[in-house]
Amino acid sequence: MKLYTFDPAPNPQRLKMFIDYKGIEIDTAQVNFQEGEQRTDVYKAVVPTGTVPALVLDSGRVLSSVFAITQYLEALHPDRPLLGTSNAERALILDWNHRIFTDVFKAIADLFRNTNPAFAGRALPGTLDTEQIPALAERGRSQLLHTLSIMNDELSSRNYVAGDSFSMADIDLLASLQFAGWAGKVKPDESLTALIDWRQRAQAVLD
Repeated sequence: MKLYTFDPAPNPQRLKMFIDYKGIEIDTAQVNFQEGEQRTDVYKAVVPTGTVPALVLDSGRVLSSVFAITQYLEALHPDRPLLGTSNAERALILDWNHRIFTDVFKAIADLFRNTNPAFAGRALPGTLDTEQIPALAERGRSQLLHTLSIMNDELSSRNYVAGDSFSMADIDLLASLQFAGWAGKVKPDESLTALIDWRQRAQAVLD
């Protein structure tokens, strides 16, 4: 089993937080995005989409989404569970993972990849070359700010995103807020006190 990743990138950050929290040791190779290693024929022979992270199983099959990789690793390393221990917990965490990815993480990605000059001509992840669309950046910013307000309301009544226990949903939101800060120069408004308090509480778990 071997993990291909690039730790500074947003999606790999989600997985790194998961692995570090659970104390998992795994053979890892860094794919340097800044040097374009993800677009080489050598890497695409392993991961045709040219994305990270990717976990190559002992069978040779490849898992190329954080959702799938964390499910696989959690089954192998059940201590310090992050994906729930009951059917209800697992469903709630998965529901929040999906909401955060589509309404927060992807909104930031749209904002970032459609404004940063480094992504001119390749606004989508992977190997498909596409032009930037400024309107998508504005839509992403609007969606992000709207969703953070909703998240603030949700977090006013509980300690963590999916309930009373720290979970992968918290990791996903933490990683998304980090991404928003450096990529989109967006941070939660000071009025979102429940979200700000949650962030301090959740970060303390990882520290």
